[in-house]
Amino acid sequence: MRLRDRLERHVGRVLATLPDSTKVRLSRRPPVVKDGQTLDPDMQLALAFLELTGAPSLTAVSVEKSRRHLRHNARVHGGERVEVARTTDLALPGPGGRLPARHYVPDEPGGPHPLLVYLHGGGFVLGDLETHDALCRILCARAGVHVLSIDYRLAPEHPFPAAVDDAHAALTWALANAGALGARADQVAIGGDSAGGNLSAVACHLVRDAGGPQPVLQLLLYPAADRTRPHPSLSLFADGFLITRGDIDWFHERYSGGGKHADVRISPLLAPNLSGLPRALVVTAGFDPLRDEGEAYAAALAAAGTPTVRRRFPPLLHGFCSMTGPSRAAREATIEIAGALRAMIRA
Repeated sequence: MRLRDRLERHVGRVLATLPDSTKVRLSRRPPVVKDGQTLDPDMQLALAFLELTGAPSLTAVSVEKSRRHLRHNARVHGGERVEVARTTDLALPGPGGRLPARHYVPDEPGGPHPLLVYLHGGGFVLGDLETHDALCRILCARAGVHVLSIDYRLAPEHPFPAAVDDAHAALTWALANAGALGARADQVAIGGDSAGGNLSAVACHLVRDAGGPQPVLQLLLYPAADRTRPHPSLSLFADGFLITRGDIDWFHERYSGGGKHADVRISPLLAPNLSGLPRALVVTAGFDPLRDEGEAYAAALAAAGTPTVRRRFPPLLHGFCSMTGPSRAAREATIEIAGALRAMIRA
């Protein structure tokens, strides 16, 4: 880890030990209350620090710089490294060639254990195996599951539907080869955050429609679910809460060319049939522009008869599962999610 990364990480750890009241005072603003929710003091201080330092939005620079910035954030904010039994980098057969992946094995007796296919967030443009390594380690260790993290193709070099095709191929491969990874073939799940949540939901539609094996669970962390209309949270939290409405539009333009995309592989909330899908754990953050579309998707799944658990974490921001270092609330929420995954994948 570079000196800058180590320094920022150290400062974050020191600030995290301060009383909440001190964090709020250091942010130079009163507690942030919106839509009946109070922002986590760690999150409030982090936002104030970004504003004070004039840090640009992820989308205010070139795509390559944005990718480097996200990798930097992951190194700084990912928290303490969680040990697992082992990790192995491998490549799966994909529609565009070899599909890089990383296999995490839990250090837990009593195997074989379930398998979670994981698709990272990043707006379909950013993210890779490294940016979500910390989160995959937490899920592996805390849920007691194998994790197969997928480095799917990114836009704008590979626009829609390349990421969808890769997600579908990875899930299909995992359902057929879980045993070869040392995991339980009858307990395969798929999950992801943000864009990865979208891809996980869409992959479940595709394997259901193909009539083959299906995963037992879909874990959707603050998923993107509808790019055809502005849900209320998109306006409520349009600016000032880490990811902005402008960022979402920027990602959407590079992934799909912009416009109101009613293709259900972009907006799964519009799918005419949400029945017969794997049971779902849908997680949202209170201060997230994508909150309401994620919750609308969870409600639509439940209305269609798909067993669905909905969990909102009111004080947190979009992407909180990758902010377990500076925020105790984010760390506790992520551990809670892993516990729910442990229970639901084995049910």
